[in-house]
Amino acid sequence: MYDLTGFQRDLLYVVAGLDAPHGLAIKDELEDYYEKEIHHGRLYPNLDTLIEKGLLEKSQKDRRTNEYSITRRGMREIEARTEWETQYINHAN
Repeated sequence: MYDLTGFQRDLLYVVAGLDAPHGLAIKDELEDYYEKEIHHGRLYPNLDTLIEKGLLEKSQKDRRTNEYSITRRGMREIEARTEWETQYINHAN
């Protein structure tokens, strides 16, 4: 996870949190969070990077729509990141 950009980490979390999300659902979630438009030219290349790294999988829902899901490796990366963050948050309290 250390080699991902913040945007890629956010993508990973969004895909993990949605039920079989497609590109536009992911885009909508990120636009709500970032409070600005996310262009396709930013979204899809970053999704492809996460697929290449083995963190996400892509399947075809229909002829025009792909669905994304998190892999076991992707979940392990999220869990490891959460543990790492928690040690610093707990230390601050």
